[in-house]
Amino acid sequence: MEKKVLFCATVDYHFQAFHLPYMKWFKEQGWEVHIAASGQLELPYVDVKYNIPIQRSPFKLKNISNYNLLKSIINENKYGIIHCHTPMGGVLARLAARGNRKYGTKVIYTAHGFHFCKGAPLINWLVYYPIERLLSNFTDCLITINEEDYALAVNRRLKAKRIEHVHGVGVNIDLFKPVSETVKRQTRGNFGYNSEDFLMFYAAEFNENKNQQLLIHALALIKDEVPQAKLLLAGVGLLKEQCWELAKQLDVSEKVDFLGYRDDIHKILPICDVAVASSLREGLPVNIMEAMACGLPIIASDNRGHRELVHSHENGWIIATDDKYEMSEKIKLLAQNGKLKYKLGKSGRDMVERKYAINKILAEKSTIYSIYMDEKVEFMWATQ
Repeated sequence: MEKKVLFCATVDYHFQAFHLPYMKWFKEQGWEVHIAASGQLELPYVDVKYNIPIQRSPFKLKNISNYNLLKSIINENKYGIIHCHTPMGGVLARLAARGNRKYGTKVIYTAHGFHFCKGAPLINWLVYYPIERLLSNFTDCLITINEEDYALAVNRRLKAKRIEHVHGVGVNIDLFKPVSETVKRQTRGNFGYNSEDFLMFYAAEFNENKNQQLLIHALALIKDEVPQAKLLLAGVGLLKEQCWELAKQLDVSEKVDFLGYRDDIHKILPICDVAVASSLREGLPVNIMEAMACGLPIIASDNRGHRELVHSHENGWIIATDDKYEMSEKIKLLAQNGKLKYKLGKSGRDMVERKYAINKILAEKSTIYSIYMDEKVEFMWATQ
């Protein structure tokens, strides 16, 4: 049997953003890499790509045909390992592969943040917890990316054969890194900012969960006391126009830059002063880790992913959910105290280097992968 791994997710951008180092690692081990997801991206380290129009909603009938297509692909290729990601990618792949496990296929699922968690709406527990509990029976290894989800998986007795915790998807600390003051001034000029500006940055889709409105309200509270403050919002989404209207209503539209989709965040982050985050729910947010890697202090709303990354008074602060007053006070404090800003930012960079750098996460994941690569499994496909 050939050594083949299948990565499955809802959209192929997920792999481009988070998983190329791990695909590269499989290639270096002599494995053939296949991916199944919706999208037309050409990705490196991929031998075969299946464009399957997986729908995000579990209620879309199209996912029935997607399930049948994915099942035929899995049956045809006889994968040694299937690693699935994203909610619907995880649902379809685990269901489609459940019969193949008796022939040796190992199924790994990474939960990038359970929808059922402390503080989640009751409907999330009623819908998503039973689904995950059922699918865990078809999972050889469940990987969680924050400690709260790991404890939840263990305490709720999810039935995966193994439950592991890794520290997210990793950050390229050679790409995301602090820059000198000279480079910062020059780069700020290139982007149209002044050295006196106090730049706050947040990269996220404009949706209800990401809650950019909180940041706009906080900015409005300090517009007179910190007139040099500017809020940079990268991302696209359905609520972008609503946020633009709010900025106009609060008379801060000239202080909010809507940057749209960006592929140069590694250049923008190092010229900023602070990273802010307002989301209601997170697994282990990459945007926060990237900001920490660039030496920025963090002011973030209270949720499990933020709590794991941001330690108050060490590399920033966790603030009460949706508290625009506390957010504004912490922004003002950093704008007025350069030494504190530097101290918190340096601590965050040190934390990323210790725990969240790509090489650290690759070591954690390769250890898990190697368990299933090295197992002496009696494959029975030849008898089929």
